Amino acid sequence: MFKLKSTIAIVSIAALLGGCQSMQRQNATTGEMETNSTTTGAIVGAVSGALVGLATGDNAKERRNRALAGAVAGGAVGAGVGNYFDRQEAALREELLNSGVQVRRVGEDQLVLVMQNGIGFASDSYMLESSIYNTLNGVARILVEYPDTVLMITGHTDSTGSEAYNQTLSLKRADSVRTYLSGQRVAGNRLSTMGMGESSPICDNSTSQGRTCNRRVEINIYPKGN
Repeated sequence: MFKLKSTIAIVSIAALLGGCQSMQRQNATTGEMETNSTTTGAIVGAVSGALVGLATGDNAKERRNRALAGAVAGGAVGAGVGNYFDRQEAALREELLNSGVQVRRVGEDQLVLVMQNGIGFASDSYMLESSIYNTLNGVARILVEYPDTVLMITGHTDSTGSEAYNQTLSLKRADSVRTYLSGQRVAGNRLSTMGMGESSPICDNSTSQGRTCNRRVEINIYPKGN
């Protein structure tokens, strides 16, 4: 009974901690309402802190007090992390509106910026086109403003050419984006790159339109420590 009451109290505290921000946001892809990172972080942090409290203490009263204290502390930390990530997402969406670069939310702790349809690169080239500079400048400004995130930049190609050639081309494209962002004051130790070649198509490579769709660079953004 003690643990049940404590759990109810913990979840209530977490909800209150998350209440300083909107409890829900609209998913930009599906249009459905979902709990935002601030609220989810508060709940996870509160429960984690409470479990530590429940595991310590010499008697029921002391364990209860420690559990509630842990819920408050853990919930505050969780809410802070979630709020930081929510604000970065909102800033990127505003900056990249009408740029052709998509902003996708994956779960609670990942953002993906998709430079799709060959945006930024000529066919069979890894040299950045000047038309993408302003967009990447905007991305860099937000990344500098939110330094507590790390990036994995991933290059992709269509299926034209050999697998080995496409693997190399995709990595060089990712490296070009990394080099540009680094030149815009995004710390190099936040940036990693990977080439996926033709291995992860999102469209049908049998059509010209599909191949264009598959030529892309994705910038995956995570909180530090993930």
